[in-house]
Amino acid sequence: MASKLIGTAPREAENPYELSIRQAFDALESKLRPPFALTVPNPQEYMQLNRAILYGVLCEPHFAKVHIKHLHAIVTDGYALFVSLLVKVVKELYVKLFDSVKNQLIWVTKEMINVSAVGFDGLLVSLLRQIVGGDFSDGNLWLCFELVSLFLGKWDCLLEEEPLVLSSALYTFLHLLADHCRLLTNSKLDVLKCLEIDFCVKMLREQFQLCLKIGRDLIRLLQDLVHVPVFRAIWKDLVLNPSEFKTPGFSDISQLYHLRTSSRYFLTRITPEMETQLRFLLTHVKLGSQKRYQAWFAKKFLFGPERETLIVDIIRFICCGHHPSNEIIQSDIIPRWAVIGWLLKSCQKNHVETNAKLALFYDWLFFDESVDNIMNIEPAMLLMVCSIPRYIDMTHTLLDFLFLLVDNYDVDRKDVIARGVKSAFATLVHKGVVQSLDVLVSCKTLSPYLKERLRKIQVLEVGVPNELHLLHISQHSMETFNLPSPTPCSETERQPARTGECGLQIKSADEPIAVSDDLVIACHSSPNNGVTFESSV
Repeated sequence: MASKLIGTAPREAENPYELSIRQAFDALESKLRPPFALTVPNPQEYMQLNRAILYGVLCEPHFAKVHIKHLHAIVTDGYALFVSLLVKVVKELYVKLFDSVKNQLIWVTKEMINVSAVGFDGLLVSLLRQIVGGDFSDGNLWLCFELVSLFLGKWDCLLEEEPLVLSSALYTFLHLLADHCRLLTNSKLDVLKCLEIDFCVKMLREQFQLCLKIGRDLIRLLQDLVHVPVFRAIWKDLVLNPSEFKTPGFSDISQLYHLRTSSRYFLTRITPEMETQLRFLLTHVKLGSQKRYQAWFAKKFLFGPERETLIVDIIRFICCGHHPSNEIIQSDIIPRWAVIGWLLKSCQKNHVETNAKLALFYDWLFFDESVDNIMNIEPAMLLMVCSIPRYIDMTHTLLDFLFLLVDNYDVDRKDVIARGVKSAFATLVHKGVVQSLDVLVSCKTLSPYLKERLRKIQVLEVGVPNELHLLHISQHSMETFNLPSPTPCSETERQPARTGECGLQIKSADEPIAVSDDLVIACHSSPNNGVTFESSV
């Protein structure tokens, strides 16, 4: 029997999960109509009944209320099983669901919020992840509209039951607004933009303590929206009048700089399918064999008028959300820096390239070894080093961009950023990612200006005091405050890197390795590793 849940191609194999819930429905359909049995099901029967009800709710809109009443009558676990089944539908089947099923999915999600079901926050995050950045298709805009309406409509309930999910929604909709506000000619977006702005402003003005949970990337997102008047006003208050946010202890924007953003926020902007493909590329594909995987990924996810903005999210995810094991690092699997080099060369628009570089270097600007993870800054360093000498303009461009950030990102707090970047360089040397900054300073083709900037940093290679969070900011109060604690590193993150843990994988000088269509890498024992980058997008 054809599925009422998902659409499949003629020769496509049946999805095992869809098949399991459909078979449960077929087997128990007679028991899903009133009057319902009064017997208490055993665990196996309970599992099957939940599956059958789920299929009925999604595929029989006219009976959906009956199915939900049935669920209310039998539930014994706070709806935990039912919600977990819903989450699996979203993660594994969403892109194939029929439109009518998607409508029911939103409806039943609201029902789960109404009964404070166990795990409904995870369900909401799963739905947020299905919104694709840079996608202006009707289906994607519909999901944006439904979810922002849901967050506004269920505001009080969410604030009381699962407030942290509101910060995930804020991260998502701030990011989406940057895309939506850039496209000025699409009248279909007007209503959606108004709702997104209402939600984000409500969060920032009324629940700033929750907004702080996002950490420093909140600033990065807000800067993309300063051209929107209402966000320009918020930005001015952040910089000049932080007391407007009525958050005890928050007195200066630099306090946000020192709060590391959790990887869970970066995951909200990567769909489960993207995550699966990226993790496969970075854990199974050997350097030199990745050309067809990159071409497939680009065709699947990056082709489209505005899809290019996804590159920023992907780079942030690779740096902060995917940390390979020592075993992977020491193997011939394609390293993160090589994938990021390919992505940077895939940028066609200047503003996307600028945001992509900022995403790559963002944690450098505020790096504190006691709070931050060296793996977040490792890819940028290795990309600069591995681009010498055969693609020196990559090294030059990245270093130049980094020092421009030091000088101009926040002029009033330049000392904070300068110290963060110096701490990043010193930690990378101390932990053995590179033996010394001489690999850059001694490069004959690097500009004298950049060499001089690097020489000033070299004196700190032996170590940098971890005092960023105590740094005095002139003309700005740094009173004792009660902001959220920085996201702690795990024990494995805090351990010193073993020799060569983050080091380069050495290849024969005669061994060409294709990273994209025209990308050739020849890594050899000399610190001057050659790289040629050309986009395959």
